[in-house]
Amino acid sequence: MNVTLIRNATLVLDYGGKRIVVDPMLDPKDARPAIPNTADARRNPLVDVPANAHDAIAGADALLLTHLHQDHFDATAKEAFAKGLPVLCQPEDAQRLAGDGFATLFPIESAITWEGIAIARTPAQHGTGEIAALMAPVSGFVLSAAGEPTLYIAGDTIWYPPVAETIDRHNPAVIVVNGGGARFTTGDPITMTAEDIASVRHHAPDARIMVDHLEAINHCGETRASIDRRLGELDARMLVAIPADGETLSFD
Repeated sequence: MNVTLIRNATLVLDYGGKRIVVDPMLDPKDARPAIPNTADARRNPLVDVPANAHDAIAGADALLLTHLHQDHFDATAKEAFAKGLPVLCQPEDAQRLAGDGFATLFPIESAITWEGIAIARTPAQHGTGEIAALMAPVSGFVLSAAGEPTLYIAGDTIWYPPVAETIDRHNPAVIVVNGGGARFTTGDPITMTAEDIASVRHHAPDARIMVDHLEAINHCGETRASIDRRLGELDARMLVAIPADGETLSFD
């Protein structure tokens, strides 16, 4: 399995003989205003896509969408892919995607098998309290296929009991977590902090962990450097990759 980080949570998976693009955010730098009610006024995205982005997404066999917030599926992405391309998604998002013209939808209520790849939908909580309710629905997904490591894409979630339960149930070899500690001016973080990532590390000591969702959106205050440092302090740095935009990681 190869995983290329494009930017934010946008991944290109070469998995089970297929190329799957996860949560494409392809707008140019500064295309959108800052997210409201956040402390940083910079426009989004904060950085351009890397030079290899368009080559990486070329030949996509499917899209996998954890949810439809703009930093996971934006206006440029809607136009970048053929409308007949298979789209794997939450059932709650199917109607909106159909309205955008996508005609080959695979809403995943619980689990499906697509082209020999088993895909299970998993719980995610995008914050706490009222904010989490307003940000819902969001999902994670676990992928498995013959000859491939089991992959858990946690999605936009904090560390909470269902994430631990997902790890216990599926025993993933690779876990992708959305870091950055994204937050509004009030309330708790809505994506994983370094402390959350350390909890994943300690709960799944044998898994390889990849951290994305960093340094691309104005409300993500934790950086690659700060997460690297904090995980070291928490004795949780081993087997954690924090790739740069455009970087490809290989997992056996």
